[in-house]
Amino acid sequence: MARGGFPGMGGNMQQMMMKAQKMQQDIQRVQEEVGNQELEYSAGGGAVKVTIYGRKELKSIEIAPECVDPEDVEMLQDLIIAAVNGAIALAEETMTKEMNKVTGGLNLGF
Repeated sequence: MARGGFPGMGGNMQQMMMKAQKMQQDIQRVQEEVGNQELEYSAGGGAVKVTIYGRKELKSIEIAPECVDPEDVEMLQDLIIAAVNGAIALAEETMTKEMNKVTGGLNLGF
């Protein structure tokens, strides 16, 4: 066996390490870009609109005045929950899609 490891692996190993380092930088860049991206999701035909950052941080909730019915608060609560959950799912989907571009579809646990 060659000195220092496996025969013929010196240059390839260095290239692999450089590629891994670049991928790590790209992953960090994408996480920051998507994390700062604003995503919107609405429920109830636009009655409740949620804006969320890609990092899954809620920015705002807009409620159409016509859907505020004091007699049916439960429906409004359900719409808010649906909109927030939809926005979170959209943020996760966006992050996964952008990460797949960087990692070539490798599942690295992001």
